[in-house]
Amino acid sequence: MIRISESDYKKILAHAESVLPEEACGLIAGELTDDGKIIRKVYLLTNIDHSNEHFSLDPKEQLAAIKDMRANGFSPLGNWHSHPESPSRPSEEDKRLAYDSRASYLILSLMDRENPVLNSFKIDGDTAENEGLIIEK
Repeated sequence: MIRISESDYKKILAHAESVLPEEACGLIAGELTDDGKIIRKVYLLTNIDHSNEHFSLDPKEQLAAIKDMRANGFSPLGNWHSHPESPSRPSEEDKRLAYDSRASYLILSLMDRENPVLNSFKIDGDTAENEGLIIEK
């Protein structure tokens, strides 16, 4: 189970909508607890691929985010990205590029712009499992 505040969810959504038709991307950080993960900070990074089908994090922004996580005592929890035209589930490329089976991979679908869908997945090889996500008010 992973928890995200409504304000951080809205931050991701606004950023993803602002870069359409490209995929948006970023990192998440926070705390590991006995019953899951709590996202304490969302990082909005540049998709240097500028593509609607895949993303690559800007390396300089990624390093700055990691330094910020350390400075604030947060644990890196994983990453997030948007799917402008497809469902909130890992693509074959997402699975292929998921190198850390402990990470959370949040995917925001904007396929139905009126009803965006955010899910979080654990990915291990070809297997993707919805880990459960709660948006807290």
